[in-house]
Amino acid sequence: MGHAESNMYQNHLSKFLPEEQSEIDGVFDILSGSSGSAGAKNSKATTKTLTLAALQAYTQEPLPEQMTVRLYNGMKSVDLTGKSSGLSEQIAKEQFVIFMSTLLKGNADEKITIIMRMISKTEGPVKGKQIQEFTEDLIMSVVHVLSYRKELKGWNLENTRDSASGVKALASQLLSELKLADGTKPMGPQLMETNFDQSVIEDWVYRVPQISIFLSVVIRQGLHVLQSVTDQTKDILNLVPDCKGMKERGLVSLFDIPSIIYINSHLPAELQHKWRLLFSSRLHGESFSQLCRHIVDKGPCIMILRDSDGFIFGGFASQSWEVKPQFQGDNKCFLFSVFPSLAVYIYTGYNDHYMYLNHGQQTMPNGLGMGGQHGYFGLWIDSDYGKGHSKAKPRCTTYNSPQLSAKEDFTLDAVEVWAVGDLPESTGKKGKKSILDVDPEAQALLEIAGKSRQSEGLRETIEEDDEDDN
Repeated sequence: MGHAESNMYQNHLSKFLPEEQSEIDGVFDILSGSSGSAGAKNSKATTKTLTLAALQAYTQEPLPEQMTVRLYNGMKSVDLTGKSSGLSEQIAKEQFVIFMSTLLKGNADEKITIIMRMISKTEGPVKGKQIQEFTEDLIMSVVHVLSYRKELKGWNLENTRDSASGVKALASQLLSELKLADGTKPMGPQLMETNFDQSVIEDWVYRVPQISIFLSVVIRQGLHVLQSVTDQTKDILNLVPDCKGMKERGLVSLFDIPSIIYINSHLPAELQHKWRLLFSSRLHGESFSQLCRHIVDKGPCIMILRDSDGFIFGGFASQSWEVKPQFQGDNKCFLFSVFPSLAVYIYTGYNDHYMYLNHGQQTMPNGLGMGGQHGYFGLWIDSDYGKGHSKAKPRCTTYNSPQLSAKEDFTLDAVEVWAVGDLPESTGKKGKKSILDVDPEAQALLEIAGKSRQSEGLRETIEEDDEDDN
C-alpha cells in the first residue's frame, strides 16, 4: 500500500474510537475468514479479503439479498489505487474500513461516490427509476432488519398494516425531493426516466436526512456492528418510537412501519421516543363522546383515520385536546396522508386554526377539526359520529394540504389516536376535578338556569393499560 493510500486509510480509521476500531476489525475478520489473532493482525490482515459470497452468507437472514449486493458494490467502489477501472472483485480491509467510515461518519460530499455505486454499478448519471429501486430496497431493508433484530419496540409486522405499500409510498415521498440543477422537480413517469448526475444526488442526500439514517441502520443492524448507545445519534435511537397499548389486543394499526418512521421524524424531538394508544374505534366503540373521553387532557397526540374508500390520513395535535368553542394548538401541528400517498403538511402562517374540539353546544359546530375554518376544515370529524369532511379548494389555508379523503364528504371507517412523548403530569392525578366540582355554586347556578353539564360525559377514567404494557 502506497504512502498516500496509507494516509487515506489512517484518516478514515481515526474517525473511530479504539473500541469501535476493534469491533470493525472483528467483523472483517469474520467476513474474511481470518482468525483475528494478535500475531496475524499486522502482517496478514491487509492480505485478507472479503468476497460477495462471504458477505451474503453473513447477512443472509438480517438483510434482503439485493441490499447485500448493493453494500458490496459500495465497498467495491472505494478506490485505493486511483484506477477505478481496475477495481478488484474482492474487498480489502482498507476498502471495508473506508466504506464504514464514509457512510457512518461522513458528510454528503464524502458519501456520494459510494451511494452512486450502490444505486448503479456503472458510472455516470442514474435514472429516477434506479434511484426509486435503491430507495425502496433501503426502506424495505430497514423494516426487515429491525424486525429480524427485534428492534421495532413493541410494533411488529403483525400489528401494523402491510409494509409493502408503505415502502413504495415513503420511497416516492423521498424521491419527490429530487431537484435538477435548474431547481425543477420532475414528477411521476417523467421522474422515472429523468437522468440525475452525481451533484444532484449529492444535493438530495444532503437535504433528505433519511437516506443517511437508513444506510446507517442497515449497516449497523445488518452487520451487527457499532450499536452502542453512545455511538448512535438520536435520529437512529428514535427512528421507531416505543409502542404502548397494543399488546395482546389483537389490533392491526392503520399505520405501517415506514409511515410510523416518517410521521415520527416530523414530531418535535422530545416527543419521538414513545407512542401510546389512547383510542381505537375498534376497541372503544364508534362514538364521538368515547373519542373525546379518551383524548381530552392527554397531551400531544396523533389522530389517524381511514375513510370508507380506504384513504388513510390524519393530524398531529401539538397540545392537549380541550372541549371548547375556540381554536386551540400552535404552529407545531400538522396534517398528513398515509395512503394512497405519504406526506406531511405543515402550517402556512395564514391563520391559527390549528385544532378545534367542541361537543354538546347549540351555537357552535360540534366535532373535531384541524385547519381551515368552520364548515371548511382540512380535516373534520362530526360529532354525529361516522361523518367527516376534508375540504381544500385547492389547499387548506392553515396547512396547505390537499383534500385528504377520497371524497370531500366522507364516511368514517376507523379511527386511532396515539399520545406521543411522556404523559403530562396532570393526567396522572386521580380525581381531577372540573371547575364545576371545585365551585358547587357555579353548578347550582347552571342548574337553576336550566343548563345541563355538557362536560359530564367527557370525564376521563384512569387508563387501564399503560406504561408496563410492552
